[in-house]
Amino acid sequence: MPAANGRLIGLAPLSLLSVAPPNLLQHAAEAGFDFVGVRVRPVTAAEKPYDMQPGSPLLAETLARMADTGVGIKDIEFLLLDGTDQRDAWLRMFEAGQALGAESLTVACGDPDLSRARDTLAQMAEDGRAFGISPALEPISYQTVASIPMADEFAVHAGCDILVDTLHVGRFGGTMEELSAAACRAPLVQLCDAPAERPADREGLVEESRSARLVPGEGGLELAGVLAALESGLAQTPRAGTQLPVSLEVPNDAAVARLGAQGWADHLKTAALTLLGERAMR
Repeated sequence: MPAANGRLIGLAPLSLLSVAPPNLLQHAAEAGFDFVGVRVRPVTAAEKPYDMQPGSPLLAETLARMADTGVGIKDIEFLLLDGTDQRDAWLRMFEAGQALGAESLTVACGDPDLSRARDTLAQMAEDGRAFGISPALEPISYQTVASIPMADEFAVHAGCDILVDTLHVGRFGGTMEELSAAACRAPLVQLCDAPAERPADREGLVEESRSARLVPGEGGLELAGVLAALESGLAQTPRAGTQLPVSLEVPNDAAVARLGAQGWADHLKTAALTLLGERAMR
């Protein structure tokens, strides 16, 4: 069930990256999440790939688990635009996402040729319309597109969305005004916490992002401010009055090893409800 204020709360795949999609759905359901994201394409060679293409046994199992639990799938991931021809890859991702009922596909930009990257994203957005899926460009602190205004400019050019992640907003120094201006293009916000102090180098940023985030409320990021800024921006659009979905993206290898997959999912849901409940009381 949604939070008391009607907001949908989801569990991002990076929070439990070693868990296959059907089991992720089960953990999410038992913790009380409303939706999950699914990684349909591995990002690193170390990741276990999950075949979610139409006709695959894993897709069939995932769809059955969705039906059993009532937990939906809002987003799929992940593609890093690197300047090469990746159209075949994203078309396969769109096929998987359509089968899962997803609405967005998370993409980031590491291509140093910004003009080429804009055109690539525009082609991707055009292709996605046939599948009912929009690319959501995530500005990442250690990639080429590393600010809310740059991601928003790309999204306007391409006709797609942007994905706001509270860790990266904190690390590249996004302002509340920037968030408010871009809110109309955000399908959801990825929520996590982290120490207030930024890692010293790119290697530290990558490690933190992929395996050492903190539970909301256990770090020093301005989470309530980010949510307030996004909602302030939405209030000026046709989406006024709606609650922006949040997705808990909190990879933390040590915590998962200590608590187990279900314990970690339960802990994240409790933390999200606490944060959102405290905001509602203000």
